[in-house]
Amino acid sequence: MEFENRYGLSSTQKYDCLLFDLDDTLYPLSTGLARECGKNIKDYMVEKLGIPKDLIVELSNLLYKNYGTTMAGLRAIGYDFDYDEYHTFVHGRLPYENIKPDPVLRSILLSLPLRKVIFTNADRVHAAKALKKLGLEDCFEGIICFETLNPTHINAASENSEIFDIVGHFDRSEPVGSLPKTPIVCKPSESAIEKALEMANIDPNRTLFFEDSVRNVQAGKRVGLHTVLVGSPNKVKGADYALENIHNMKEALPELWESDRKSSDVGYSGKVAVETSVRA
Repeated sequence: MEFENRYGLSSTQKYDCLLFDLDDTLYPLSTGLARECGKNIKDYMVEKLGIPKDLIVELSNLLYKNYGTTMAGLRAIGYDFDYDEYHTFVHGRLPYENIKPDPVLRSILLSLPLRKVIFTNADRVHAAKALKKLGLEDCFEGIICFETLNPTHINAASENSEIFDIVGHFDRSEPVGSLPKTPIVCKPSESAIEKALEMANIDPNRTLFFEDSVRNVQAGKRVGLHTVLVGSPNKVKGADYALENIHNMKEALPELWESDRKSSDVGYSGKVAVETSVRA
């Protein structure tokens, strides 16, 4: 396998790559960023897209449930907007000061004699900011982010197209027809995960996937990844392991350190390379 030559990894090792989600996985939910991000998304829907306030909660919940992210759902039902503007609005006002440096996690990551890659639905600016706040910007080979999987803005709707009434669709006792598809590629879509793995030249059968989202864990499992649910001590269907905290890696997965290689052999010099470093 190509990785064995590049990284000197033994073919007898169970894993040769660790794939990490970012938000609420490498830092805890208690930072409050997820809550603030949710508020910003709802504000964007009202202020930028003109959606009535009384529809926001139900609409955003339906979009998130059916499309993986509210952004992907908004594009699916017919809203068009600039992706960079959306990310700037949603992430630009987040309380990044709540993310603190994590020297414990840094030490754990640098001691692991394996490839380490970030896989997030977020944009590259947010990912870089969060990693810098954590003090982990040089701990990963690269980042698979929103722009990696969505390099161009695809306008799937014409100017005269109507907005699909997803709320009305589910209000029917028996919904008629199928939901429109989104042009955005993101987790938990299995095809999105497979595309990310292909771009980063990652073998799912030899990769451990760390995620806080149950549905992302389950989607990862379906494409062949070994999976770790982060943020809960209880395993769910689709999770091979469960960690209450990412710091518990060494206790729960000691086999990751079963190698004769020294950690200095797998460090990444300089700043983390965003997105382009993981392309095959």
